[in-house]
Amino acid sequence: MTASSRHAQAEIHTVSAHPQKPINIFTIMAISAMSTISVKEDVKEDLLRYASELQVKMGRRVDFNEAIRFLLMERRKHPSLLAEACTPTAGAEEAKRALMEERRLDEERAERRLRH
Repeated sequence: MTASSRHAQAEIHTVSAHPQKPINIFTIMAISAMSTISVKEDVKEDLLRYASELQVKMGRRVDFNEAIRFLLMERRKHPSLLAEACTPTAGAEEAKRALMEERRLDEERAERRLRH
């Protein structure tokens, strides 16, 4: 994080079990500037589910920010897989026509059975 988006606050607490030997405890809190984004409820639920899966996989707490960052990193790693998954396979139109023809024949057979 840059200095403009993150700063720290320090507090000093003095604890004394014996008046002659005080103990200073330093507490440092990092405060990050965060933005708010709006998403629909179904996207929020999907992101929560994804973050939960990451938590199980990583064995530690994962917030929405880290889940989104992980999704973005994965997208950058394999853009060719996405392109490949979206490309129609050879013979897809022929297979679709064959399935539609089979469906038509099934419906004709069912209709004949109902008439007899």
